[in-house]
Amino acid sequence: MINSTQTIDHTLKKTFEFNAFKPGQRQVAELVSSGKSAVAIFPTGAGKSLCYQLPALHEPGMTLVISPLLSLMKDQVEFLQSKNIAAAKLDSGLPSRQYRQILEAARLGDLKILMIAVERFKNERFRTQLRQMNISLLVVDEAHCISEWGHNFRPDYLKIPHFQKEFNINKTLLLTATATSKVISDMCEKFSISQEHVVKTGFYRKNLFLRIRPVLEKDKDSLLRQVLAGKPAGPAIVYVTLQKTAENVARMLQQHGFDAEAYHAGMKNEQREDIQNRFMAGKNGIVTATIAFGMGIDKQDIRKVIHYDLPKSMEGYSQEIGRAGRDQEPCLCCMLANRSGIALLENFVYGDTPARRGIYHVLNLIKQSQQPFFEVRAHSLSKESDIRLLPLKTLLVYLEMEKIISPQYTYFEKYSFQYIKTAQEIINTFQGKRKQFVHTIFKYAKPAKTWSHLNIDAVIEESGSQRQRVLTALEYFNEKRWIHLQPKLAVEVFTIDNPGFNIGATADKLTKLFKNKEKKDVDRIHAMLEMFEKPQCLAKSLSAFFGENLDTDCARCSVCLQHPPIILPAHELPPLENHDAAALLQPLKEKALPDLSADLATRFLCGINTPRLAQYKAKEMPGFGKLEQYSFKVIEQWVTAKL
Repeated sequence: MINSTQTIDHTLKKTFEFNAFKPGQRQVAELVSSGKSAVAIFPTGAGKSLCYQLPALHEPGMTLVISPLLSLMKDQVEFLQSKNIAAAKLDSGLPSRQYRQILEAARLGDLKILMIAVERFKNERFRTQLRQMNISLLVVDEAHCISEWGHNFRPDYLKIPHFQKEFNINKTLLLTATATSKVISDMCEKFSISQEHVVKTGFYRKNLFLRIRPVLEKDKDSLLRQVLAGKPAGPAIVYVTLQKTAENVARMLQQHGFDAEAYHAGMKNEQREDIQNRFMAGKNGIVTATIAFGMGIDKQDIRKVIHYDLPKSMEGYSQEIGRAGRDQEPCLCCMLANRSGIALLENFVYGDTPARRGIYHVLNLIKQSQQPFFEVRAHSLSKESDIRLLPLKTLLVYLEMEKIISPQYTYFEKYSFQYIKTAQEIINTFQGKRKQFVHTIFKYAKPAKTWSHLNIDAVIEESGSQRQRVLTALEYFNEKRWIHLQPKLAVEVFTIDNPGFNIGATADKLTKLFKNKEKKDVDRIHAMLEMFEKPQCLAKSLSAFFGENLDTDCARCSVCLQHPPIILPAHELPPLENHDAAALLQPLKEKALPDLSADLATRFLCGINTPRLAQYKAKEMPGFGKLEQYSFKVIEQWVTAKL
């Protein structure tokens, strides 16, 4: 533990080679070092990472960091390793040998910092290893994801307090750049953190010049080139909504002589990493990207952040512009704005709202279970219920809140392995009862062409051992490089706590919860638009949204410079009656009848893919997404009248 200010300052200068703390960093470091859990609310680029990196070096055990993105982990681990700090990340792309080495270092206490995604807690192998690690501090980055009031709530984050207790981690540090007062209260309550231990620095950054440029869609490319060619010169990020837009805009810019590349989640990891590395090293590059790009990337000299499409929320907008000008030099944050993309943003929200019949299907499976537990194979259940994976996870969280089910553990349905040594060689390594146990394991390993598939249930039944003992043995064989272990098909197991629940009433209640969330998220989009058109300093409005009150206007944003209110132009769409609903829906009807509901038809026409539409290969049909520029609710009413 750190016992003095002198020790903190010594570590800051000696290890990190910084001469002084940024605002708020010392306060957080001192709270954590004195044994307290804390929350750090700092703007993007204001140095949240140091708040855990420095105290971690003085903790007796390891610091476990939960982070949402591979790119964020990659940059932070590389920075720590450059300072000779023992840090590593676990992700599914690691070679098995490197994965084993990292886990072994963590178990032996040779790592100070280990970074993981929250989904890693579902991994039965990892949970087995985690019980053998000494964790002093749990860090949750992008911690606003734990709150349903946050702008990108992730259901798996809601389970982190449970994991903290399960693995006896006594101290927590929550980090985020985008938390309103409601989100902060929610985070503190879930982790039992005192409001006195929330450190919040100012949101306003005077080197960011905020601009909103009203423009019709047809003129957007020309204006984008004009903005990119203007001052200040240097690296730029152009944010778009869709993957295909990222590619189209990059291609257009390349044709006009700009050094531009696209970046989105549809690319392979290696390709994204390569683009990111070139951007980090370059002096003038442009990346046209969906919102994933930039999170956690500490590039100091980004001179422009341009929103080619509307951002998804105020929180998202603040995160994205926060990636500009971390060197404190002037930066342009420019939005090319109109109302054409509103329906698209709303469709993202509507796409994540499950239909009542999907919710009823899941509830019915629980109700009809002949066992006191409920097993979830996520991809299969998603297809059966026609609920996307993320809202399906949210539904399971809602069922936990209703005390109908409670999570127990996740296991892999199949354990397969390749022999590196022969079974007999491995068996002969042991004596007595252990030798018999190992013999039983290999007795029930059914050989195939390359892999052997283990029947764990049969091993448990014959040996009388617990499942955990079998898994520990397999991990041991894997570490010794006697076998190459490969678990497959994760299954989440829930206890059914209230089998007598009323299925109809519960379906109604949960449907209402999703509808309320839908309304809240759609309202958030329109509140953002209202703020952009408000006749008030943009910097003042944005700061007020996050609870900071500026005394004076910034004197440099669009509103301060232009004074007349900004009006976002709208493209007038042709009447819906110009479209033939029967013709557009006919290919889908041929596949879906008698199951074509108004909801499914609306999603099809608005270009919102669902597991069932994917099953029908709806994207290949000419009507898919044909009406994506129209409001979802308008299409829903129109379709209901036509079916």
